[in-house]
Amino acid sequence: MTPDPTAGSAGDRSISRKTLLKAALVATAAPLLAGGGVALARDAGSAGVPLAPTPDCDDGDGPTHDQMEGPYFKPDSPLRTSLVTAGTPGVPLTVSGYVFGRACRPVPGVLLDFWQADTNGAYDMSGYAFRGHQFTDRSGAFTLTTVVAGLYPGRTRHIHVKARAPGSGILTTQLYFPGEPRNNTDTLYDPALLMNVRSVGSGKEGTFDFVLDVAQDPTDPTDPPTDPPTGPGGNWAVGTLYNAGDRVTYGGGTYRCLQAHTALTGWEPPNVPALWERG
Repeated sequence: MTPDPTAGSAGDRSISRKTLLKAALVATAAPLLAGGGVALARDAGSAGVPLAPTPDCDDGDGPTHDQMEGPYFKPDSPLRTSLVTAGTPGVPLTVSGYVFGRACRPVPGVLLDFWQADTNGAYDMSGYAFRGHQFTDRSGAFTLTTVVAGLYPGRTRHIHVKARAPGSGILTTQLYFPGEPRNNTDTLYDPALLMNVRSVGSGKEGTFDFVLDVAQDPTDPTDPPTDPPTGPGGNWAVGTLYNAGDRVTYGGGTYRCLQAHTALTGWEPPNVPALWERG
């Protein structure tokens, strides 16, 4: 049964995610719920209490955002939810979860760009192995099929991700695995970014809920605004289904669609090079 992203667990309905993380960091150096397991935003309650945005690992000692992206990011990753094939070596891993705004309401259409090392700890810099982006569905959910990331000198196991909600800025962060010995020595490791991971057969399943700094009115049941922009002219329009190869005009420029999608506010052609190229 698919969990309700807005339902809270018993006893935790008035606890914010920030409170859970703060208490857990003091007690155990890992964000745990009272009943066990890593704290998830979906468990933080539905009483309209604002959630803290997902930490971006800025420890206050310098420009850690650039460090968190690391040297292995490549733009223009392929659109896909699976980074593996039937013959890909490694321990199978499925990561799923939701993306929420500050009012603990799911956000559809969020761009999630994942990249990671293979099972041997190597990044593919000549191609796009173990790289891919996707968009959250109407319920704000996502699923990624991959393998457990390998180790390389100086780092614990982790998965990189960039998240961008329509019309918002980009969050660059990493997801970590619980119980890893190198978690204690990796200077970039942040326990607030632990996935909840369990073994299933010969593989593993992980869950993690992102909370973006997206303002939401908890009393408003509608999705994020989808009204067409009133600024630059052109024939690009919110709500239109575009196919690869379609051409539009926007802000005095001409753009060609790279991937089929339904346009949302915030996905204007200049803002999403993964969807549109100029020319």
